[in-house]
Amino acid sequence: MYNNLDDDIEIIYWGEDEEDDIVNSEKFKKRRRRGRLPEDFDLRKEAMNWLKLIVVAVILVVAINKLVIINARVPTGSMERTIHEKSRMIGSRLAYLFSEPERGDIIIFRFPDNMKENYVKRVIGLPGEYVEIRNGIVYIDDEPLEEDYTYFDDGIVDLKGDFAKTQVPEGCYFVLGDNRNNSHDSRTWKTTHFVKENLILGKAMFSYYPKIYWLK
Repeated sequence: MYNNLDDDIEIIYWGEDEEDDIVNSEKFKKRRRRGRLPEDFDLRKEAMNWLKLIVVAVILVVAINKLVIINARVPTGSMERTIHEKSRMIGSRLAYLFSEPERGDIIIFRFPDNMKENYVKRVIGLPGEYVEIRNGIVYIDDEPLEEDYTYFDDGIVDLKGDFAKTQVPEGCYFVLGDNRNNSHDSRTWKTTHFVKENLILGKAMFSYYPKIYWLK
């Protein structure tokens, strides 16, 4: 029988013996008032539990960003048509943990002329190799390099982008932008023409803005 929504509910089972009919309602009490918090609810304890979860989540995000992935942006068209202008991308900090960068890799690194800036370019020359650019064609140890990613604005090779034959120092890499007529890369830097291995932050993996696509 229900007297009021706020009253306790007495549960009755009808049986052969009246003494068996009535079940101890104290074991089945329920609160009917909606939105009422449990009697043992501790707001302070609940808030502390949520705070702990948030702190752990923040620590995980920071750790992943510092040790596993790196976020980068290409503000210009220097990597067209592989990477579109103003694209944002994710790179792997672990890519070179047990291996060295390979020719053709797109890497994220600290700009030698300004360590506060990060650059994104393609690895062209490896340590110990001789690199030369003539009429827009890259030569590695006097052999022309086959490239299917190179892009020239208006289809015209800018001879100002040529580079005299130079050996890549050990522990360093020669890098270029895919858009050879519009890229500030190893050919034009003032401090050095090469990227030291300890300046490489990671390997670019995929772009997520404004379009999602894998990098090759």
